[in-house]
Amino acid sequence: MARARPARGDTLSAPGAGLEAAADALEAAVPGAVSRSVPAAGLGTYRLGGPVAVLVRVADADALARVAAVLGAHPVPRVVLGRGSNLLVADTGFPGVGLLLEGEFEQVDVSADRTEVRAGGAVALPVLARRCAAVGAGGLEFFVGIPGSVGGAVRMNAGGHGRETRDVLLEARVLDLADPAAGIRPKAVGDLGLRYRGSAIGPDDIVVAAAFRAEPEAPERCAARIDEVVRWRREHQPGGANGGSVFRNPPGDAAGRLIDASGCKGLRVGGAVVSGKHANFFQAEPGATADDVFELVRRVRARVHDATGVLLEPELVMLGFPGDPAS
Repeated sequence: MARARPARGDTLSAPGAGLEAAADALEAAVPGAVSRSVPAAGLGTYRLGGPVAVLVRVADADALARVAAVLGAHPVPRVVLGRGSNLLVADTGFPGVGLLLEGEFEQVDVSADRTEVRAGGAVALPVLARRCAAVGAGGLEFFVGIPGSVGGAVRMNAGGHGRETRDVLLEARVLDLADPAAGIRPKAVGDLGLRYRGSAIGPDDIVVAAAFRAEPEAPERCAARIDEVVRWRREHQPGGANGGSVFRNPPGDAAGRLIDASGCKGLRVGGAVVSGKHANFFQAEPGATADDVFELVRRVRARVHDATGVLLEPELVMLGFPGDPAS
């Protein structure tokens, strides 16, 4: 899950000398961790999009501090890419810095009494769910059906099957790129402003780790719940190249129902199509482009608004596109 931050006074239209200077400084700060012009197709579940101008792989807290210091001195567009499970990058690419947490940010630690789980922000949610289930740390099984990361789950208050991240979250550890000297700070759940598919976590904040409440149980019971979530997902949600739910559910209704009721199920733009299995999932078929998906989002949003009066809010994060998809 990703959230982009254009630097103050910048746009997403052209990299310019500022981005080149930032890339050079990043290469000096974290040698071997910086790549240029990396295809977005390999960074997200849509498997589409042009190049991310600068990609930085951040392996530990020390490297993150150095990267944050560079970005503080070079105000360029930047985004934490996460698992790329709700991300769509334009065919023209993203003219900024993409951050990928890995290494120590992919660690999972379960307490001896199985009541607390600590996980790095880059841990994939299905991995977290299965590791906890294997040792009988129950209550996190719903995460197996969410193809995002721990950091993204905290930021978006991800949920499913009657549970949300805030139901099990104890604490998050956050670095503010706008104030890197403050370091990584703990944040209590009450300070995160968690709400339906959102939070008060700012665009400059990076969730580097989180602690979750767990319940000691027999691993077999946890595994059975994992299997049930996986079975439900296979029956009700499409596979293939997609970015998960495209729109947030409006209060008291479901985006998928509104899309279906507006006659959009099966609607196609190029190689992008509204899923026949779940209308709030847009699939990218072979030959699709990111622009196809973006235009499909725009058309569906407009049709639903015309038919129902409801203006759906995208959950999908779209980088490098000109303007709002409803325009």
